[in-house]
Formats: sequence, structure tokens, C-alpha cells
Amino acid sequence: MTIRVIIVDDQAMVRAGFAALLSAQSDIDVVGEAADGRAGVEVARSAHPDVVLMDVRMPEMDGLAAARAILQPPPGVTRVPKVLMLTTFDVDDYVYEALRAGASGFLLKDAPPADLIAAVRVVAAGEALLAPSVTRRLIADFAAQRPAPSRKDPSLRLKGLTPRETEVLALVARGLSNQEIAAELVLAEQTVKTHIGRVLAKLGLRDRAQAVIFAYESGLVRPGTG
Repeated sequence: MTIRVIIVDDQAMVRAGFAALLSAQSDIDVVGEAADGRAGVEVARSAHPDVVLMDVRMPEMDGLAAARAILQPPPGVTRVPKVLMLTTFDVDDYVYEALRAGASGFLLKDAPPADLIAAVRVVAAGEALLAPSVTRRLIADFAAQRPAPSRKDPSLRLKGLTPRETEVLALVARGLSNQEIAAELVLAEQTVKTHIGRVLAKLGLRDRAQAVIFAYESGLVRPGTG
């Protein structure tokens, strides 16, 4: 199945370069571009992409606001794409907030071309782009600086998980892949996927990215532990 992608970035050369790279892949189709966040939201609604590559800093509407608009659409919008944030900084407050809003991860703009292609495929498949250590550091840093939302205490919501689900969530938050979690807990990889699916459903989380943030905000995992 072909992955439909749109690119939202205020630099024309960046858009052109990413579009050329991704369009050369047999399983990826670039179906739209936009030079600012507001236009990006409009293109996302009309082009129905699977993945949106979203720059963080743009005029008119920044990437964070655009990501929120795309991921939290008005009633009647049934197709919601995955959003992959693009940034020139390895630690960026906007990226953390975008992950909380439901973005599936982030990628540095100067990452190797192969990483961009792989990132699009990973996000399109429903996974979060959280493997690089810089991502774990970013989430840990900003989670440590912010109090958890008061309306639903995350630590209380943890009580709805089984001990095994809690254990799996902690390992996800530390950046382990499904394969690594399976090896750590001596489980089948499919069993790990099942546990993660149940964790997301019980906690009302969109994907792995939000699960990582939840684990930090609930106190299950603390910065610097593992």
C-alpha cells in the first residue's frame, strides 16, 4: 500500500529536497506541500495524507498549532493522519508539546536521507519514532519540568493496569523496541504488542509517543532511571 505524505515547511528548498527523496520510493507518494502551518492544515484536510511532515517553526501558524489542528479536528473529520515533527534542534519545547498533542515523533532536519524514509514508514505503520536517545532525553527533560495535568491524575490511572502491563509501559518509556521488550521479559513479540495495545486502550492514549509521556508524567519512570 502506498503511503500518502504531505510536507509542511516554510523553506522551499527543504520541501523540494524531501519531496524528491520520498517520491523516489516505490511505496511513498507525496500528495501535497505547504509553506506555513495554516496552509498545511488545509492541505491535510483536502489531500487526505497518511503522514504529515511538519516543520516546528513557521510563519502564520507554527507547527505546534498546526499539529493540534490536524490531530484534533472538528466534528465530521474522520480521517486523521500521523504527524511527524521536523526540527533543526535536538531539544525543542515545541516538539514535546506536539508529542503531547498526539504527534507520532520527531526527526532532525539534518538526519540522513535513509532516516527520513524509515521515519515515514515507521510512523505510517502506527509506531512512534522514539528510538533515538535524543528523543528519550527530550521527553525526560521536559516531563521533569512540568507538573502532570490535574484533571486526571496519571498516577491514579496507572492503577487500572495489570503488573505486566505496567512493566511493559515502563520499558516502552525507556525507549525499548517491541523486540527488546520481548527479550527483556522473555515473551513473544506478538504478546508484547498485545500488552501495548491494552495499555493504550486502558489509558486512552493515541500511540506509543503519548504512552512515553504518560509514563514520565505519572511518575512510573523518572528522568535518568534506565
